[in-house]
Amino acid sequence: MTFSAPPIDIGIPAEQRTRIAEGLGRVLADSTVLYAKTHGFHWNVTGPMFNTLHLMFMEQYTELWTALDAIAERIRALGLPAPFGGATYVRLASIPETEGVPAALAMVRELVEGHEAVARTIRAVFALADEANDQPTADLLTQRLQIHEKTAWMLRSLLEG
Repeated sequence: MTFSAPPIDIGIPAEQRTRIAEGLGRVLADSTVLYAKTHGFHWNVTGPMFNTLHLMFMEQYTELWTALDAIAERIRALGLPAPFGGATYVRLASIPETEGVPAALAMVRELVEGHEAVARTIRAVFALADEANDQPTADLLTQRLQIHEKTAWMLRSLLEG
């Protein structure tokens, strides 16, 4: 006897679920590239701000790592596969990978730009979730947006003055 899963009927039409999940895939890709960049900067930062940045980057990549699972699981809950793999993330992400090892403050600047890029991606997907009355996705995106905007502000503060 073979069993098949019943069709998904959560009150969001398949076309909208697909558009939202594809948008979340872009958020996942941006977040994954930003995670890898932040972790790499953690390993490679040098200079007078080493300890401060090393610890700050560790807090940030740890938070990003946890977020990846929540984003991917929301895509799955919407009924689509979560994208994975380096080539897929590079294709979907709006954040470029880093060439070489930048100086400490250049790392900070790149991370500000990365967090702001994720915020822009989130805002675009938020509109899709809002239109579909998809509160769980909207809630996830709201939480992520707050974190990315706050992190960008904190990093930007290191570049001022």
